Amino acid sequence: MTEKRRAPRARTAALGDRLPGSLDPVAQVEAAPGAVFKEGVGKLPRGALSWSLLEGGRDPYVILVTIYIFGPYFATGFVGDPVRGQAILANIGMIYGLFVAFTGPLLGASIDKFGRRKPALLLLTAVMAPLMWSLWYAAPGGTGLSVMTISIILGVIGALFAYSEVLHNSLLTKAATPGQAPHASGLALSLGNFFSVLTLTFVLWAFALPGAVDWGFIPRTPLFGLDPTTAEPSRIVGPIAALLLVTLSVPFFLFTPDAEPTGVKVLTGLKQGWAGLKETISSLRGHRDMSIYLGSRMLFTDGMTALLMFGGVYAAGVMRWGVLEMLAYGILLSIFAVLGGFIGAALDAAVGPKRAVQIEVGGAICTLFASLGMGREKILFLWAFDPAAHAPLWNGPMFRTLPEVMYLVIGFGTAIFVTAHYASSRTLLTRLTPEGKSASFFGLYALSGTVTMWLGSLLVRISTETFKTQQAGFAPIAGLLFLGFLGMFFVKGGGRVSDARH
Repeated sequence: MTEKRRAPRARTAALGDRLPGSLDPVAQVEAAPGAVFKEGVGKLPRGALSWSLLEGGRDPYVILVTIYIFGPYFATGFVGDPVRGQAILANIGMIYGLFVAFTGPLLGASIDKFGRRKPALLLLTAVMAPLMWSLWYAAPGGTGLSVMTISIILGVIGALFAYSEVLHNSLLTKAATPGQAPHASGLALSLGNFFSVLTLTFVLWAFALPGAVDWGFIPRTPLFGLDPTTAEPSRIVGPIAALLLVTLSVPFFLFTPDAEPTGVKVLTGLKQGWAGLKETISSLRGHRDMSIYLGSRMLFTDGMTALLMFGGVYAAGVMRWGVLEMLAYGILLSIFAVLGGFIGAALDAAVGPKRAVQIEVGGAICTLFASLGMGREKILFLWAFDPAAHAPLWNGPMFRTLPEVMYLVIGFGTAIFVTAHYASSRTLLTRLTPEGKSASFFGLYALSGTVTMWLGSLLVRISTETFKTQQAGFAPIAGLLFLGFLGMFFVKGGGRVSDARH
């Protein structure tokens, strides 16, 4: 049940998986020795509901800013060159990814030593919200903040977002009982998806479609007088993300219980956390299959993260889509991402989680390869397409040509495979974990999703700058996925439950 409730999440990959000590609280409950689920869920307490609601305030930033709207605008409209813009975004991701990779695991391992987390979360929120709002000033043509300034802002938000996620996750066990925690976590994921899709839909209705269509339920002009010629519909997502973060965090700070203060000094807590982190890593000794699996997962999860981080920028540049198309693209892919969670669970049951992971990673490689062969004037590498020689497929405001529709369908496949692989990966971990090692191996699982989160960005940056095309910049992601895919053939175990019993 827990796995199915967590499955619909696609956003996780945008910033990597949970860090040691900040494991997904559901995983903490599952991993805790003697955890008993006899209490029933009943009605979630106010503190747990408030904890879940904060996820709804955090996720829209990743969807609107990082993936679908502001990131593509930054590359194509603000920087003015999709190839250079993709390289700059990859550099931002690499820098803050390295910073989080070196500091995040220690924070995660030390967090329980420090006690109270809400003051630190309040400080992080107070810093992130104005930075998100400042993205409004990324006006085209050099009339606002500079490319360097916006790059620094995006990098700082990325690092602080990862830290806030660690602190937020660690408080679920304070907000809910062990029996309630899976349901509070599932509600949080649902709220994150709900507010993300709701916000994308609102921006599409209020700012992108007005003036593009003559439909009765669409305003004639963008609301609040936003001017599409200065990219205001793309820039407004920064302030919207800031407002959602602040508004939906208020119940959390008012009602969610905090951890008790411990009186441990910061330096002492870090030393204790470092000792615990080393102990967690050393627990891999003598577990060959788990070691190979986690090493393979480091590679293919970093590839999946890069697919999400740069998928919007790539689509905007290669297909030359504007904010209208990118909003619709984000909404549709978010819907298919939810479907991917259910497909992952079905594959786990049908072929076992190991084969499911291989199918999902292999599927992502295929859709990535297909997307590399697409463009407004070509289909799957081989067929040239002249838009002027073909009538539109329909009279709507977007996705009017065959290459656009085919690229959209390829994106649906990517969303399904990426989301499904997160569900199957965690199921496989539970199958490979020996008795009494759950806590340590969940920590290693989280660590494997974060220590190389910078690698995909580094490869995208190097390849983009070297070959001067977005396609070449995207290609190394396939290499990460393929290496992880090959590694899975050397993992024993993880078959179907019915097979394991015979």
